Amino acid sequence: MINDSNIMVNVPEKKVVQVLFISAVVVEVLLVLLDAFINYGKFTDIGAIRRMCNIAREDGMATWFASTQTLFAGLTALVVYGFSKRLCRPSIGWLVTALFFIYMAFDDGAQIHERVGTAFKVIAERGDDGIVGSFLSISPSYPWQLVFVPIFGVIGLYMSYFLWKELSASGSRILMFAALAAMGFAVGLDFIEGLDKTHPWNIYTLIRDFFETRSYTVWHFAKVLEEFLEMLSISFFWIVFAKHLFYVLKPQGFAIKVQP
Repeated sequence: MINDSNIMVNVPEKKVVQVLFISAVVVEVLLVLLDAFINYGKFTDIGAIRRMCNIAREDGMATWFASTQTLFAGLTALVVYGFSKRLCRPSIGWLVTALFFIYMAFDDGAQIHERVGTAFKVIAERGDDGIVGSFLSISPSYPWQLVFVPIFGVIGLYMSYFLWKELSASGSRILMFAALAAMGFAVGLDFIEGLDKTHPWNIYTLIRDFFETRSYTVWHFAKVLEEFLEMLSISFFWIVFAKHLFYVLKPQGFAIKVQP
């Protein structure tokens, strides 16, 4: 006669989080190296392979990894919300955070904000709507930034305020600020990228002239840096959510009931 029993499997929280973060960063660095040597360095003359490794095109391996990582970060936040609700401590902030990251995963994969911005630009150039043209003329950079950056900024401020109050795991607030700093720097690079080459704020032109190199070289590696910082930012957010999930569960291990 076999009696029911429980098997307790201990989950090493710190090790799981460390492996998660290190694995993500290793992949991100590898993607940068593949771009540098295979794409830019022309390790192969096969265009399809080079495009697959080209981070700046945003339709290769790096984009797949970035959107997938963002989706997993959003799903982790959604699990945090689900367990907090189950424990009678629901917080709408976690739901907002989860939905925002899930949306960003789809946006990154489908390039939604870039294409919406392009649509506004086409409307303005056709002269179909003078209001759109006047609105777009406010920004010297990409059109989408006028529409999406304020929205993303408001959501980002809300999440920062919410997470500052919510996070309890050791070091999570520092990681959150690191994530925000990396993302903010990436947005700044994207703004510069959209400027006209003759614009006084375009430091890429200054760098090109100072080092006497090609515009493409400066633009490409600035784009690579931007995409790397975005991926690194999401990695920071992901481990923050994972650390908080462990905190919410206060795990001693998983209980698995063995049937007789």
